Amino acid sequence: MPQPETVPALLAELDGASAEEVLAAAAGRFGGRVAFASSLGLEDQVLTAMIAEAQLDIPIFTLDTGRLYPETYDLIARTKERYGATIHVYFPAAGDVEDMVDAGGVNLFRGSIEARKRCCEIRKVRPLRRAQIELDAWICGLRSGQGATRQKVETAEWDAAAGMVKINPLAAWDEARVWDYVRAHDVPYNPLHDAGFPSIGCAPCTRAVPAGEDARSGRWWWEGAAQRECGLHQRAGGAAS
Repeated sequence: MPQPETVPALLAELDGASAEEVLAAAAGRFGGRVAFASSLGLEDQVLTAMIAEAQLDIPIFTLDTGRLYPETYDLIARTKERYGATIHVYFPAAGDVEDMVDAGGVNLFRGSIEARKRCCEIRKVRPLRRAQIELDAWICGLRSGQGATRQKVETAEWDAAAGMVKINPLAAWDEARVWDYVRAHDVPYNPLHDAGFPSIGCAPCTRAVPAGEDARSGRWWWEGAAQRECGLHQRAGGAAS
């Protein structure tokens, strides 16, 4: 079982490595106990393409909150067809959702930050924890500079909330590089990105943003910029990202 002390050595090992090399190293080091959590965002589609092309033994899963855009569901199907990949889907526990909605209403997340975080906890964080039960490490598509809460992302981090290593192969990439890869490799992506959605989550909580604005300003836009995270990513010191 990895410990926080694992991360500095892993960072040294991965220093200067390409995203493909980081993925291969994760598959080798954590073989059988690492998985990729895809949100179907642009970065995650790049990582799916890399995993599939290299035929790495890295299972892929996603979280279905029950309130995703139709375009996101279509993308799951297109991605599976394109790469022949199995994308395991984790859902929130029906009883938890029913109790939450009974108590707060179907759109309780509009009422307060606490209520919104409760919704994210039930629809996202708990399913993620179920997906992580057998893991020592998980992979995701975080990049530095994705928004006010993600200014500095390391290739490897210690996820204290999950008790495991988190691998961010695209940590050093910028948005232009992501798009270059998508176009060069004809990677399927969500058409909402072409409609001004840099970040795509649940339909009631995501909207298009004007060009040049913070990449996450379309997520929970009624809240302050420092609050625009769901709790899936806990950074050093306990800050959410």
